[in-house]
Amino acid sequence: MIELDDEQQAARTWFESLRDRICTEFEAIEAEAGSDARFGYTPWDRADEAGAPGGGGVRGLMKGKVFEKVGVNVSTVGGAFNPDFAQTIHGAAEDPRFFATGISLVAHMANPHVPAVHMNTRFLCTTKRWFGGGADLNPPIPYEEDTADFHARLRAACSAHDQTFYEKFRKWADDYFYIPHRQVHRGVGGIFYDHLEGRFEDTFAFTRDVGEAFLDVFPRLVRRRMETPFTDADKARQLEWRGRYAEFNLIYDRGTLFGLKTGGNVDAILMSLPPLATWS
Repeated sequence: MIELDDEQQAARTWFESLRDRICTEFEAIEAEAGSDARFGYTPWDRADEAGAPGGGGVRGLMKGKVFEKVGVNVSTVGGAFNPDFAQTIHGAAEDPRFFATGISLVAHMANPHVPAVHMNTRFLCTTKRWFGGGADLNPPIPYEEDTADFHARLRAACSAHDQTFYEKFRKWADDYFYIPHRQVHRGVGGIFYDHLEGRFEDTFAFTRDVGEAFLDVFPRLVRRRMETPFTDADKARQLEWRGRYAEFNLIYDRGTLFGLKTGGNVDAILMSLPPLATWS
């Protein structure tokens, strides 16, 4: 175990409670579809480079009728970054010690008319303290109504805290979730933010509202599309799109790199990869 101060414990408790509510909601959707699929949970621990306890996490994974593969992970880790990697982390260049806690979710859906989705929020401490994260929608077959509803809910969460947040974080998502070698965005966007510093009560409240917004809007989109008939051509389109998603996560995703560089659980880190994909 690693020692947590009050802010770190509050963030950890919130991320774990959000995980529990999301998983309960996703299991309810599976039940509505006549499936008995449930999440399985695998705890893991890590040691830092000196061999001392470095925290750990729990990987949650479900494969069902609606959610072909969905992972909801929580982790709370600490220790010291590798000196070279520390140079790339906010506030760690002169002191490599760090703490991080967060939730990470990726859902790949069985029906290609149901959008895949990514959501992650996290609290990091080096010589500085900040929140980061966001959510983005990744439909193989986009629907304007779904895109509008997803963005509207995130806009409302942002506007409750700062009128500039939505446009700034929407653009950040568009810039970040882009595949340069394909010259395409990996989905229809959302919000992405990082290095959100300030009063802990304020930045934590915003991060909680991002999580609540996701839990409110995404299950509605799933229920809207999960019984839509689809063709072999629709499925082929989904599998090819998943290949693009895998390319982004393996080449560009900073969360993947952070997890691997800090000795995280490889299966938990790579749960974002789709169960099936094609490259033509």
